Parts: sequence; C-alpha cells; structure tokens
Amino acid sequence: MTEFPIFKIIVFCWMTYFLYLCKLFFDMTSYKEIYKKLFTWRLHHISEQNYLLLLSVIVGVLSGLAAVVLKTVVHLSGRYVMSVGGAHFATGGGNMLILFAPLIGILLTIVFVKYIIKGHIGHGIPAVLLAISRKKGALPPRNMYTSLVASTLTVAFGGSVGLEAPIASTGSAIGSNVGRFFHVSSKGVKLLLGCGAAGAIAGIFKAPLAGVLFTVEVLMFDMTMTTAVPLLISALSASTVAYFLMGQQVQFVFHVAEDFTLSQIPFLVVLGIFCAFSSVYFLRCTDKVESWFGQTQNWVLKWLVGGVALGIMIFLFPPLYGEGYWALTELLNGSNDDALFASSIFNVFRDNGWVALSILLVLILLKPVATATTIGSGGVGGTFGPSLVVGGLSGYFIAALGNQIGLPTQSTANFALVGMAAVMTGVMHAPFMGVFLIAEITGGYALMVPLLITATVTYICVQPFEKHSIYARKLAVKGDLMTHNKDASAWQLMDLKKLIETNFATLSYNGILRDIVEAIKNSKRNLFPVLDDEGRFLGLIVMDDIRHLIFETELYDTTTISDLMMTFDDKDIVHLSDSPSEVVKKFQLSNRYNLIVVDDTGHYEGFLSRANTFSAYRRFISETSEE
Repeated sequence: MTEFPIFKIIVFCWMTYFLYLCKLFFDMTSYKEIYKKLFTWRLHHISEQNYLLLLSVIVGVLSGLAAVVLKTVVHLSGRYVMSVGGAHFATGGGNMLILFAPLIGILLTIVFVKYIIKGHIGHGIPAVLLAISRKKGALPPRNMYTSLVASTLTVAFGGSVGLEAPIASTGSAIGSNVGRFFHVSSKGVKLLLGCGAAGAIAGIFKAPLAGVLFTVEVLMFDMTMTTAVPLLISALSASTVAYFLMGQQVQFVFHVAEDFTLSQIPFLVVLGIFCAFSSVYFLRCTDKVESWFGQTQNWVLKWLVGGVALGIMIFLFPPLYGEGYWALTELLNGSNDDALFASSIFNVFRDNGWVALSILLVLILLKPVATATTIGSGGVGGTFGPSLVVGGLSGYFIAALGNQIGLPTQSTANFALVGMAAVMTGVMHAPFMGVFLIAEITGGYALMVPLLITATVTYICVQPFEKHSIYARKLAVKGDLMTHNKDASAWQLMDLKKLIETNFATLSYNGILRDIVEAIKNSKRNLFPVLDDEGRFLGLIVMDDIRHLIFETELYDTTTISDLMMTFDDKDIVHLSDSPSEVVKKFQLSNRYNLIVVDDTGHYEGFLSRANTFSAYRRFISETSEE
C-alpha cells in the first residue's frame, strides 16, 4: 500500500498538520527544523502533480464549507432583520423600517473594516486577478474571513449586492494560503487559488462545471491537463460538501416544463439584443455611480448619502432588498404578484399588467444603481448576483411584454433563465459559465439551444462597446491584467523599470576629451550618456567611435564632448511613461542593442538592454505557461 503516491501524500499532509499544531506548544527553532526536513522529504518522494491533486481536494472542501457557512449565516441573519419589523414586512403596504436597515448594515460594515480589520480587504475578484497577474497568486491570510464577515453585514441588512464574489474571493484566499503553507511552486499557488474560486462557485450553486468555467473565463486560467483535473476535483469536492450539508436545495429550484421550438429563435435573438443593452447599461452605470462616490474621501458623507438613497430605493421597490434572489425565484415559479408587489406601496396595482411591466423595467434600471450605491457607500459585496438578477428580470420582461401585446405566448420562466445567462455573458464576458450554470441549476440541458443562441447574440453585441469584463476593465486600463494571450500579457505585465541598467558613467555636455578618457578608465561599459547641467539626456558617446582619439593626447583639452557625441531621435529613447508594447515596438524599429531611458521631463534614468528585456520576457512566459 505504501507504494501508492496517494498514501504518501495523505501521510505527509497529516504529519504537516500535526506539526502545525505542535508549533503552538513547542520550541519554534525545533519546529522550523522538523518543518524543513519534512518538506525536503516531500520533494524527494511526492511529485508536484500528485501533491497538487490532494491539495485541490482540501481547498475544495474548505471552499465549499465557506460557501455553505456564508449563505446560511446571511439567510438566517436576513430573516432575523426582516422579522424585527413584524410579519407585515413581507406582506404588503410598505415598511418604514426598510428605510434604515441598509444604513445600519453599511455602517456595521464600515466599522468592521476601519476599526477591526483596520485596512483594506480588497475588491473581491479584481483583487484576485491582480494577485494572479502581479503577486504570484499571493493573497493575505485575512482575506479568508474578512469578505465573509463584511458581506454578511452588508447583505443581511439589505445591501443590494451579491455574495458570490466575496465567496469566490474567500475561496481564492484559501487556495492561495494553503498552497503557500504547503510550499508549492508559484504556479501551484496560482492553481490552488483557482481551485478555491472554482470550489466556492460550485459550492454556492452545486454546479461544478460552472465553477471550473468561472476560473477559466473570469480568472482567465488556461484550460490544460495540468489545470483541468485539479480544478474539477476542487469543484466536485465543494459541491459534495454543499450537497452533504444542504441537501438538494440550490439557489434556484426550477425544472423546465416547456421544450424549445424553432419558432422561438426570433424572440431569443431579440432577447439577446435586449440583454446586451442591459449588460452595457449595467457596466456603465455601476462604473459611473462608484466613480461618483469615489470623488469624496469623507466616509460619513458617503455612508449617509448612499445608505439613505439605498433605503429609499428599497422602500419603493422591495425586490432590490439584498441579493434579490427571492424575487427572482418567485418570478420563476409564476408568482409575479408576490415578487413585484409584496411589501410595496404599489400593491394596489397588483392586477394591472402594464404596471407590472413598468416595475420590471424600473427594477432592471435601478438594480445596477442600488448595487453600485451599496459598494460606493462602504458596503462589501459583488456584482455576480446582481447581474443574474438583472438578467432574469430582463428575460421575464421580454417574454411578459410579448405576451401582453398579443405575440405568440412565450414561457416567462424559460426566458428569465435564459436572460440570466445572457446578462452574465455580457457583464462578465463568460458565455460558457453562464450557459452551464443555468443548465446545471435547472437539472438538465433542455434549454441548451436557447441559452447558446441568446448568450452568443449578447456577447457579439456587447464586444464592440466593452472589451473587458466588469472585474477586469479597471485592471486592463492600468496594465495589470493577465489574459489568455500570454504573449501580450508578458509585455504588459513585466516591470520594465526593474530592467533599467544604471551602471553607465555619465558625461557633461560642457566636458572635453580628457573627461571621456577618465570615464573610460573607471567604467566597464562602452556607452557614455551625455547630460546637461540639470541631468537631461542630450546625446551619447560610443567608445568605438572615439577609440582612435584616445591616444591623441594633444587633443585632450581642445576637443569637446559636444563635437563628439551622437544625437538620437525618439525611436531610440524610451520614456518611463511608455507602455511595454511601445518599448517593444521601439526595439523593433531601432537597430540598437540598448535604448536610452528618460523620464517625462527628459532626465536620464539609464539603459534598457535588448538581451535583458527579451530574457525577462522568456522567463515570464516560462513561469505563466502550463503544459
């Protein structure tokens, strides 16, 4: 039995865990020595690939537990908060306490972040993408719990955000820290980070394929044999944990009753176009509102304005409360009156179809505003859930509108489900995740063709307006985004400033040949940048060009540097503000092996070597590529 790698891995992990507990009671020096010997043994007896397979199970189980705990705590906390107002909270007529619940929740979140955590807890998925691109997959240990607590406080009191991004962020942090604790390579840490994200999404929806595709499409992992198996193992482990603890219950319980027919294709195309508009609006609106809140540093003002505005929106339109899944579930089950009019001041118009359509449209327009207001005012949460809700409302609206004006009757539930996948495609640029998520939560593939048609139409329509997903757009602008195009990412993400060589002797523009000779004596380089009195680059002395003058001692005091230096045009000069792609283009246009680097005011910084730059590029490709 001991010949099987899995046995060795299990024994090793148990020994490591036991050692970790022992360090709490024994001398730290002895602990470090044993710890080092244990991992040395692992390097010789367990391959990295087998090691990662078992760690992916551990990460999946922990991520699944995190997902179950968060959803359960938020559900129970939300029910308690709602019960404070009495039974009439959800039965109609409006409730004044709804005005203050978001204000309280956001304040508790701000207090937790500012005075308990005393720092930033990151921005969910963008922080994970940044860790993958710039930090070798490293996420702080506190990220394993901070998002859970903060998002619970926000959503339980009505914050109109989702829990999926905080859970995915938590799962990613679990994977990152498990990988670093067990001393896997930087590639392994990134892989386990992805396993944590896949497990978290799979645990929420009990949809392992959707979890894997979330990691591939949203976190931009390459799907190879090296990554596919650990991701799938982690997602399956998380789903199993969720099934074990929560049974068959999932986020949406719905079984497709009406089959797809060819006559639906024109309506699905229309739905795809409408969902594209919803997606672009969602992206632009959330960005605008968050930017508006970001213009002030006064957190009290942001909290008051955001909390009050959110409370008013929820008071007028209760489906904006919290994640909004409860209203979407009611719509899917045909209870549109309860979904749109429960606890609403518009309850008197319950039987008016046009009022219901108007409320649906208002909800589609207000959900992104409410989400961005929650986040901008200090709340913590994600946009995954809100995009699902907007998609469901969009699909239901198109079907209900067609039915209302007398077009061939369409299934509002089916269109709502298809709309969820379509808007997720437009907002997250993740068509396959959206399609398979809906397919998995509906228990089959009866809607596969409508899902593919609508998601494709939406994706095609959104692409000309939004090149990046809601998570990646800001990182892309800063040049901090790693994409599936590893070649482009390499040039974009390499820190060229670290490659600048500064061991060149400089010369003054006002100097003479004697100064050049002295510089040659003290320098190992054959290039000598010429600067003015303020340090701005003016030209270059190349030793090969003046070699014949070195022994002409009579010229030392009569030949000036200004007469000998070479001048350069812009293609040979790199500015610190130049993007990596611009630097590469200058290397291609120039025949020189070294390019001069200056700052934006023309002051000399050093040289970039063609050899060092392309060597760094090859190292980056080697570190980020998989088999």
